[in-house]
Amino acid sequence: MRNCCFLLLFFLLFAAVPGLAQTPPSAFNATLDGYSYPFPVQVLPLKLEGQNLRMAYMDVAPTAKANGRTVVLLHGKNFFGAYWRETIKALTAAGFRVVVPDQIGFGKSDKPDLHYSFHQLAHNTKYLLDTLGVRRAVVVGHSMGGMLATRFALMYPEATEKLVLENPIGLEDYRVGVPFQPIAQAEATERKSTEESIRKYHATYYPNGYPKAHDEWLLPLAAQTRHPDFVKVARANALTFDMIYQQPVSYEFSWVAVPTLLIIGQADRTVVGKGLIKDPKVLAKMGQYPALGQRTAAAIKGSKLVPLPGVGHIPHLEATPQFLAALLAFVR
Repeated sequence: MRNCCFLLLFFLLFAAVPGLAQTPPSAFNATLDGYSYPFPVQVLPLKLEGQNLRMAYMDVAPTAKANGRTVVLLHGKNFFGAYWRETIKALTAAGFRVVVPDQIGFGKSDKPDLHYSFHQLAHNTKYLLDTLGVRRAVVVGHSMGGMLATRFALMYPEATEKLVLENPIGLEDYRVGVPFQPIAQAEATERKSTEESIRKYHATYYPNGYPKAHDEWLLPLAAQTRHPDFVKVARANALTFDMIYQQPVSYEFSWVAVPTLLIIGQADRTVVGKGLIKDPKVLAKMGQYPALGQRTAAAIKGSKLVPLPGVGHIPHLEATPQFLAALLAFVR
């Protein structure tokens, strides 16, 4: 009886606290407060378009003898810095310092309503490295992070020791085959996101079936859809979709002047805005990563291509040993 009374009292207290009843533990706000990253998270203050913002990042020291070098890991659009956990462990064990930012609009960083551009994100990343005293770094980018890493290398070649592109998007100009979508339309679609719809999309990253372990990186995103802050997240998602669509890098790979490695899962067929394509003939021509990887490697003078047969869009999660072997051989 006492236990029942206690539970009733707890429920009444919980319901009486503003916000708690509307925000269950399974919901995360726009900056994933309460969600733990694998390494300590710090914050860099930024001021963009008159807004005071916070850019979250991990700065992980080497666990073996330090080699004096730094690797920067840039996340994809539908991800956040934490999913680099195993890559961080491998690099720090090899003596590298590893810096992993959550770009503005993603992860634990703020989600402002502003003009997003790869130039600005690259500038923010350079400012972070300058603040940390890092003059040169190996820059690794996955998916959207590959577009950003390319832009960074083009803007700051003197700060880019090497460039690694892991199944980057933007190897083709999506404007050629994907119909234009106004930001308002993209935002309305984003607001309808649910755990089920996010899971359905993430499953396309895995040609051999969605692994249960991927839930670790999906569930925090799904939990955001259940929080009142999701309107901010949806808006940022729509704005960054437009950034990807409007700001291709595919025409500039020949200008990359730093040593470059491409790690390409050959079963990847990712196309940003795929659901907007109605013509099956157009769709069949896009997202052909084996050909796109070869074309990009040919455009970047002296680059190296490592194809991973049967692997999809996220080699560092799906084929971790093969990805790390290629990455470590190149950066060493």
